[in-house]
Amino acid sequence: MKLKPAVRIHRRIAEIGKTAWTACAGEGNPFVAYDFLDICEESGCATDRTGWAPHHLSIEDEAGEVGAVMPLYLKSHSQGEYVFDWSWADAYERAGGRYYPKLQCAAPFSPVTGPRLLVRPDIDQTEGRNMLLGGALTVAEKLDASGLHVTFPEERDWRFLTTAGLLARQDQQYHWTNQGYATFDDFLAALSSNRRKTIRRERRDAQDGVEIVGLSGADLTEEHWDAFFAFYMDTGARKWGTPYLNRRFFSLLGERMADRVLLVMARREGRWIAGALNLIGDDCLYGRNWGALEERPFLHFELCYYQAIEHAIRLGLSRVEAGAQGQHKIARGYLPSPVYSAHWIADPMLREPVARYLDQERTSVQGEMDYLAEEFSPFRQTT
Repeated sequence: MKLKPAVRIHRRIAEIGKTAWTACAGEGNPFVAYDFLDICEESGCATDRTGWAPHHLSIEDEAGEVGAVMPLYLKSHSQGEYVFDWSWADAYERAGGRYYPKLQCAAPFSPVTGPRLLVRPDIDQTEGRNMLLGGALTVAEKLDASGLHVTFPEERDWRFLTTAGLLARQDQQYHWTNQGYATFDDFLAALSSNRRKTIRRERRDAQDGVEIVGLSGADLTEEHWDAFFAFYMDTGARKWGTPYLNRRFFSLLGERMADRVLLVMARREGRWIAGALNLIGDDCLYGRNWGALEERPFLHFELCYYQAIEHAIRLGLSRVEAGAQGQHKIARGYLPSPVYSAHWIADPMLREPVARYLDQERTSVQGEMDYLAEEFSPFRQTT
């Protein structure tokens, strides 16, 4: 099936509709699923007012059905992206340029790798990607945006974009990989003796006097979301000032995506004291938000890392992505893994120095990943 040579802009994903969006995006990655993106908009988290103005793209096929889509936002700031370009913006504006608005192809507030150029399976994939990219660049020019930024694309999309001329950026996160483990003890058996002992001690101390439960589907209630939102607000206020998500977001998540949610909660003496929010993909458990109202030794590691591993093994998932940053994750079995972004910058006076910087940064990031994996891996050495 061929695509028509015309791209449409949608100020709400609801204009495209769930059936059409899902036909292109699939349902494997919850962060580009129709429901997640619509929840971001319906809750008021990703809107013009918050600086995340939806400008989603769609392209119809010759029969008039949607054949390709792109999650796209016109941004008036660089918050909630986790691929940091504030130094670019500062340098450009000090030189007299205007960095904002910019176009952002992303899953809002989510440093999670996933598809970004979403083409229906029966459409020629190269044709669809080319048309989406061409459409996004045309929109950027018409809106006088300083650039187009595609953050956390899958490697396949990243290589397509950089081959097409976008600037390549690479960073790292820490991911756990399931090597066919049947139990958590199987995972521990793959670690060095010292790491096994340390993790067992951390889990024992974290669980002392605390009840830990994993909630999904119909088990989730507004009581749980009330408690978790208090944790989220406390963490957000301490780490970055103004949290990105509001209370309604979590209620809508529970209403519309409960089966994709794993909420790991800790209770002491009948009171919820901490929690970690995960979303379940087809082959991955994605750790997103964490918070606690009581400081307890190793509870963060237990809820965010060890419980995630246990549930991933139970669900038969191949990996856990535990979010951005945190070299302390390596000792818990989460090894350095590459993540990507691609950038089109309109003004060559900014594009050229950024390109030089990114060339150096990629080499540095890859060297650091290799060093960390070799020097600090908790896994037993094999000969």
